[in-house]
Amino acid sequence: MPPTAGDLAGARAGAEAERVFIGAGCNRVVNNVSWGACGLVAFGAQNAVALFSPSRGEIVTTLPGHKAAVNCTLWLPTKKDVLQVRHRETHYLLSGSSDGAIMAWKIGSGKGEWSHALELPAMHKKGVTCLAGRMVSDTVSIFASTSSDGTVVIWEMAVEPTTSGSCKVSCLHSLSVGLKPMVSLSLAVLPEQEGRLILAMGGLDHKVHIYCGDLSGKFAKACELKGHSDWIRSLDFSLPVMMGSEKHSLFLVSSSQDKTIRIWKMTSDSISSSSMVQPRKENIGMASYIEGPLFVVGNASYQVSLESLLVGHEDWVYSVEWQPPMLLLNAEAHQPMSILSASMDKMMMIWRPEKTTGLWINSVTVGELSHSALGFYGGHWEPDGKSILAHGYGGFFHMWRDVGLDSENWQPQVVPSGHFAPVSDLTWSRSGEYLLTVSHDQTARIFAPWRSHVNPGDVISWREIARPQIHGHDINCVAFIQGTGNHRFVCGADEKVSRVFEATLSFLRTLQEATLLKPDNEDFDDVQVLGANMSALGLSQKPIYTHGGKESPSTTSNDGPDSMETIPDAVPTVFTEPPVEDQLAWHTLWPESHKLYGHGNELFSICCDHAGKLVASSCKAQSAPVAEIWLWEVGTWKAVGRLQSHNLTVTQMEFSSDNAFLLSVSRDRHLSIFSIKKTEEGAQHHLVTKHEAHKRIIWACSWNPFGYEFATGSRDKTVKIWCVQDASSVKLLATLPQFCDSVTALSWTGRDRACNAGIIAVGMDNGLIELWSVSGGRAASDVTSDPSALSVARMLRFDPLMCHVSTVHRLRWQKSDSSDEKSALELASCGADHCTRVFAVRDS
Repeated sequence: MPPTAGDLAGARAGAEAERVFIGAGCNRVVNNVSWGACGLVAFGAQNAVALFSPSRGEIVTTLPGHKAAVNCTLWLPTKKDVLQVRHRETHYLLSGSSDGAIMAWKIGSGKGEWSHALELPAMHKKGVTCLAGRMVSDTVSIFASTSSDGTVVIWEMAVEPTTSGSCKVSCLHSLSVGLKPMVSLSLAVLPEQEGRLILAMGGLDHKVHIYCGDLSGKFAKACELKGHSDWIRSLDFSLPVMMGSEKHSLFLVSSSQDKTIRIWKMTSDSISSSSMVQPRKENIGMASYIEGPLFVVGNASYQVSLESLLVGHEDWVYSVEWQPPMLLLNAEAHQPMSILSASMDKMMMIWRPEKTTGLWINSVTVGELSHSALGFYGGHWEPDGKSILAHGYGGFFHMWRDVGLDSENWQPQVVPSGHFAPVSDLTWSRSGEYLLTVSHDQTARIFAPWRSHVNPGDVISWREIARPQIHGHDINCVAFIQGTGNHRFVCGADEKVSRVFEATLSFLRTLQEATLLKPDNEDFDDVQVLGANMSALGLSQKPIYTHGGKESPSTTSNDGPDSMETIPDAVPTVFTEPPVEDQLAWHTLWPESHKLYGHGNELFSICCDHAGKLVASSCKAQSAPVAEIWLWEVGTWKAVGRLQSHNLTVTQMEFSSDNAFLLSVSRDRHLSIFSIKKTEEGAQHHLVTKHEAHKRIIWACSWNPFGYEFATGSRDKTVKIWCVQDASSVKLLATLPQFCDSVTALSWTGRDRACNAGIIAVGMDNGLIELWSVSGGRAASDVTSDPSALSVARMLRFDPLMCHVSTVHRLRWQKSDSSDEKSALELASCGADHCTRVFAVRDS
């Protein structure tokens, strides 16, 4: 068992960690995103629910709890519940996952304090695909959930009005919809009918099904709306609308994979009148409606008619949403007649009725230009209707805000970004000013703190500033080339080739804009490449040279839909503001300078020595010949060594701080130490020792930056600390108490060279991270002396709310020249939960 606080008496003082940055992409499913009345946007990022602040453009937290991917989210109160939102201090968030679980979360909107309210009873046997609800009073909400198991469940949430009050959720009713499940829902309160609800559901049978019920949750089918010729993907009710002298009408908008949008109008009439007789057909014109079914609820009947058919998108329309209502001075809610649609054709459109004819027309179109042929999964309004948000196939967000004064002018805004698949590796740049990550989403991304030009002392926001590689294979590993010269990195993917990339001049100048640091002259003098283009049919990124470009590098392509059909050349750009998704995808690529051929299988691990002279790489292997470690000479990029020791895949490698040794660990449960010496002809190497270190796969290793001690971490839930002895063997110095899960990542940083003190960061298979202090042992870089007693103690166990929710793949401490123990250290982590995180660690 891990030691308790009492076991650590006399150990080094503890530490505290602060969350600095979270980067994550959005799960690529419909209904995944919800923009709440509290101003925060919730979305699923693998098994976590992530929240971001649109005003800051940053992810503020992730909420752990789900055991499977999050499919859908819903805020209560919703944006439509404007009367209930006033003066409300607490908001609730519902999330549904692909294993059928639904969870409720509670937030104090002013303080941002989160708590896990409860997990709902398991009513669904398969994934939850959509949530829809409304508040029916200040303390009671009714919401519905649908699942691919063919059921729709009606729930009631009752909350205590106080800030510290709890919430109670009960299942009211379950509807079976047959073999063709529903994938979209919308719930509304019927006009002029106290306590009566209407539920619309659509799915695989191409029909919109209307159910009516009361607050007890008992719903009965009222009618079907036919017209769509493919799956119904989205439904949304408006608030009741007063049209001229008519009574209140309710509007329902539906979208489908048949590329069309339909607006249905529901007009009420009392039973006592002649409503059962077919209404008179007067004033027939272009804007007249097509009559649909009639249904009765309570003492009123409702005539459904097709108000409009909207045709404009060229692909499946995944999302439609009415503009949120506005609260008038007389405390009434006003429903704007405006609809936002999002489609796989990479477009979002705002539809409004024309003032003179009443015909619905497309008044605003925004879109994106991407390498993918697929577009948007959903579009959402800001509660005040000033901004619109899209999420799409690349796990990205797009946000546009209307900044016009006299007329509409929708401009792109900065939003969070990140990988949409497991993040496999990361590395800091040579000086630690930015972070490079690679992922199974087949991209490499650069994140950096962006400082304000106006007030450099303001809060620093981390942004994605470049996307140097867009590839055709999942990327598994990356290493930054140390030493001098231009910024370079080498990465390996699910292919047999390693690829080397060099920074562009436009990136170096953008980095200068972001960090406000004076560049080294060497950074700019020899860089002749301005940018890079993605070849249409290949995987190599071709350079754009400074003397060959005809276009101005200072201009940013802001073309809209007119240029969607063409594939434009990249326009290398020096960004003075954080780039948005379109710019990242097209204009920030780095050119590929070399390919390294040699391995027989997919690349798995890669590292560079601290002098920038040698690169070591390994691939997936099931035999000793394939498990060779290849050494490459930086510059000539020739293979200068093939190191044989392991029988299975080498999972991680690292050079010692003086580059004298190369440490490797493997699936074969052994560690190996190689002696490495760089020569003019290449490199001399020999195997110093091979040792069976753990009982299970060894996933991670890390050297002490001050000496020849190193740590290994394994699936057997242990971390062992070793030292190289007599330059010919290794000795076990300490075994840390067993952890709660497999150890998958390690990183050792130095704090005090005099007493050989440092910190080991430990990442686990369950996503948790711990920090352990290490001091004593042998003096720095002394191989011959006997090791003194090693002192090891746990400093900090990270709060699970700050940690990953799946396997931690890599931990890296930022390089720091400071030996001041009071200065903050930055720790970067990445994991299978699609997240990249940066923490600031300080002594408490």
